[in-house]
Amino acid sequence: MIGQRQIIAIVTLLTPLLLGTSAKAANPTHVEQLLNTRECAGCDLSGADLRTAHLIGADLRNANLKGANLTEANLEGADLTGANLAGANLTSALVTNASLNDSNLDGVNFTQAMIYDADVTGASMVALTLHDAQIFNTGIGIGGEFPVD
Repeated sequence: MIGQRQIIAIVTLLTPLLLGTSAKAANPTHVEQLLNTRECAGCDLSGADLRTAHLIGADLRNANLKGANLTEANLEGADLTGANLAGANLTSALVTNASLNDSNLDGVNFTQAMIYDADVTGASMVALTLHDAQIFNTGIGIGGEFPVD
């Protein structure tokens, strides 16, 4: 016999599947605009599937890329100043000469990414995943707290 706790647990797990997700999704018009013009300042690209996209020199200032999939994307020279990339997947992405000033990089997955000469001044970088990432001339490092004497 199923107990009340088990019923609550099952309902909790199944409710999002049955009702669909209420999470905000990328604006399809903005995704098309970005892919066609590489100009999308302030666009809503949250959760967008941008795998392998060639975004060389793209203007993504203040864009919402929260949770976007940028696996193997080329962001060479892209301007992501003030962009929200929280939780985005940049696995194996090429991020060279890019501006990430004042951006939100919290929880970004940079596994095997190549990050060269990127400007991250003022960026929030909590809980980055940097497994096997190549980082050169960029203010991202693996560290920890300094011991207090």
